[in-house]
Amino acid sequence: MDIHQWVDLRHLDGAFPLPSDEPFTHQSAVAVGLTRRQLLQLVQAGLVCRMVRGVYRPASLADTVRTRALALALVTPDDCVVVDRHAGWLLGAQMVLAPHEHLDLRPLSLYRPTGAGRLRNELTRSGERNLTDEDVTQVHGVAVTTPLRTAWDLGRVRWTDEAISGLDAMFRLQAFSRDEFLAGVERFRRMRWVTTLRAVGPLADGRSESPGESVLRLRCHECCLGGMVPQLEVWRDEIFLARLDLGDEDLMAAVEYDGAEWHASPAQREHDRARRVAVRDAGWLIESLTSANVFGHHRDVEQILFHLGDEARARKRRTA
Repeated sequence: MDIHQWVDLRHLDGAFPLPSDEPFTHQSAVAVGLTRRQLLQLVQAGLVCRMVRGVYRPASLADTVRTRALALALVTPDDCVVVDRHAGWLLGAQMVLAPHEHLDLRPLSLYRPTGAGRLRNELTRSGERNLTDEDVTQVHGVAVTTPLRTAWDLGRVRWTDEAISGLDAMFRLQAFSRDEFLAGVERFRRMRWVTTLRAVGPLADGRSESPGESVLRLRCHECCLGGMVPQLEVWRDEIFLARLDLGDEDLMAAVEYDGAEWHASPAQREHDRARRVAVRDAGWLIESLTSANVFGHHRDVEQILFHLGDEARARKRRTA
């Protein structure tokens, strides 16, 4: 099949052999004559998007909860429940999947209730889970854990960075209260990684707008800057100056996470520079950090935060 007609046109017209209004599987693409290489070329051209492992959608089809449900329905057996990050994704949580998930798709999280056995295929990471009827809901016909159960599960992972980013994404949905969430933590007593849930759960905050901001807030907590508030507005003489990723009004100290997606262009960098100058002129201490500062073996976020905290507290003592 010749795909250059669509690549050259920069859109999929009526000659495209698959429906334009619903997702499709790799198998269905092969059945109409598309090869894996051609699918990749269509993805690289921005005409087709990878959704979950083994499932694609035309780029013209909006990424909605219904579209996500249609995609998962293509690869989810009737007796399985979508759980963990794919559950959050189906429920509408933004940025709940791993960074670059669209490039290197993790296996689908599909589990069966206890006693039903493990699902075994190359698309899934499966097993059995102690799900009650109250833990499961339906989204456009696809069985998925409820927002509350999904939050508990996302907090029960080995790494605290992964836990806080997943929890913040679920709290952004505002589908359950903090009291409901905290009251249910002991249900998982003695289960795997419940210690992470206990430690990180109380810190969850839906105001964080990206996984990077969530992890940076966790780093602040670990470095004795627990007063940092997400999306703090700064005003001076009734003039709005900026909305800071994380700020402590008492210490007049702030940190921001400059993710590549929103802080890379010259216009974005100039906007950041101007607003930070205004905030500093108003007496604030402010540090901007990138993924290199916050993540990895060579990160220096702790040194930056300890220095910021020491400087802010020393200044407060001098002016007291």
